[in-house]
Parts: sequence; C-alpha cells; structure tokens
Amino acid sequence: MNEPSKRPGPAERHEAIDISDFVYAATGARVRRLTMPDGAHWFPAVDVCKELGHTNSRQALADHVPEGHREILETVTGAYGLSIPAGREWRRDLNVISLQGLVLLVNACTKPACAPFKQWVAEVIETVQREGSYCLEEAEVQPADPGAPIAYAMPEQVAEAIVRLEAHNLQVDEELAVAQRESLSLQKEMLAAQQATLATQQAALAAQQAMARAMERIADRLDVLGLDRPGPAEALSVRPTTASVLADWRQRLSVTEDVWTVAVVIAPVLVEQGELRVPIESIATRTGLSVRRVNDCLRMLRRHACIHPRGAAENGAPVYVLHRA
Repeated sequence: MNEPSKRPGPAERHEAIDISDFVYAATGARVRRLTMPDGAHWFPAVDVCKELGHTNSRQALADHVPEGHREILETVTGAYGLSIPAGREWRRDLNVISLQGLVLLVNACTKPACAPFKQWVAEVIETVQREGSYCLEEAEVQPADPGAPIAYAMPEQVAEAIVRLEAHNLQVDEELAVAQRESLSLQKEMLAAQQATLATQQAALAAQQAMARAMERIADRLDVLGLDRPGPAEALSVRPTTASVLADWRQRLSVTEDVWTVAVVIAPVLVEQGELRVPIESIATRTGLSVRRVNDCLRMLRRHACIHPRGAAENGAPVYVLHRA
C-alpha cells in the first residue's frame, strides 16, 4: 500500500471503517491506494479491474464510472502539489478512481465473492430510505484516551467477507506450502538420481581406464617378447563383418567403380576365411576386369592400409589378410 505524506492541516476526520478493510471486503484483494491530504482515497483502476475480473479497464471505466470519479494520476497529485510516487508502476498517465468509483465497479462485477459486499450496500440504501440515516453500532470496547474518537463495529457482512477471504488465503498458503514441499522432495530425488548416474559414469570410466592400463601392460609385454601388438579388434575379440570391413574401406579411400568391384568380391573371403588365397585370374573372372586392372585395384587397397600381404600360396598366388591398425 502506498500513501503520500499528508500535509499539516485541519484535524483529520475519523473513518468509521478502516479503508483497507473496506476495500479488501469489496474487491477481495489488498489493492494499492493513494490517500490525499483531505482524506480522499484514489485507487489505480487497473488494480481494481484486475481483481474484479474486468478484462478491459478502459471500457469498464467508461461503462460504470462517471468522469467525476475517475482521473489521471498526474492531475490528482498536481491538485495537491504532490509528486508522482516513485516506481515504474506509478505512471503520470495512470488511470485512478475514487472510492465511489471503486464501489461502482464492484456493483457492476458478477463475481460471487462480491455478493456479500453488494448486499451490504443494498442494505445501507434500504435503511437510509426507510429510516433517513444509517448508523454503525458502537464497538464493545472504546478507546480509553481522552478525546479519542468513538470506535464502531464493522458491519457483519463486511466482517464475514474478510473472514472468508482470510480463510481462503490461509488455504491457498497451505496448498502452496504443500506444493513447495513436494517440489523440494522431487528436486532431492532428481539430485539423488543425478548423483547415482554420475557415480555410475565414474565407475564405468574407472573400468575403462583400468582396461586401458591392462591392455598397455599386455602390449608392453608383447614388445618385450618381440611380438606384434594386437589391434583394437583383436584386443577386444571383436570379429569384423563384411559390412563393417567395406564401411571401413570406404572411409579410407575414395574408391573407383573398379576398386569397389574388387573390394566387394574379396571382403567376404577375408572375413570368413581370415585370408585371401584366390588367384588374381579368378578375381578377374568374377569381376570381369583384366588381370592387370585387378592388380592395380589390389595395389590401391594395400596403399590405403585396407589389406596386407602375407607371403604366397603353394600355387604362387599372393596371400592377403585384413590390415589391422
């Protein structure tokens, strides 16, 4: 709640009903308020319309609030020589309404929560029409200070509206607290799951590192014995397939149609038998290429580390095996 400082002046009139309680019962919310030095109250129209469910504040003002009860903030404060309250929400062109304007908007509202207040307003009008006046009952406990104003009891309908609002707010607060506890519990569960996942990843990494160290020790031992180090496929006992071999060869070189024709013929033999002992003439027959062209293709595959020569067969044909990195 924002109120400008009041200038020194005549003694202020005592309000029979606290303005904050009055507005709270009328709108169901604690809306912002500016209180002028003469005791007049002004409220941001956008705040009141929002709480009452008026989606178009300008239209609501035009339909329900006469011009005498709606004004621009700069005009209201300027009339008393006051400055605009600090903050972005208090703009010079902000539409504000008087207390009567607020009551008019409440009377135009269809929200069930406004019904008790509107019934009380109707009761006040009926009482004035019937008896010529409306008086609040005096409170059971009066101020003890000399000259203190008389304290009045809050109208029953207004008091009941405030009690219902406070009960609703307490329920909302409890539901919010429950939701926050559930959210916190869920966050803890998610954190625990993340920690478990991290622990699993760390364990897997440690196992990989241990395996790498073991393989390095094996490789060092093979070096001591003068043996070849095993390649990755051999070390992991992964048997290559024709598809994986051909895919690897495609990555190694930009194959021509002839080279690929030879590769497709020899790859299954290398995978299934572990070596190629087929005479070059036989490969030429199967591919439809010349013996010389088959030789060129095999040389290309050797140059790009796709195959590796390993001596010759009994019939003199060269023996090839898969190249292992």
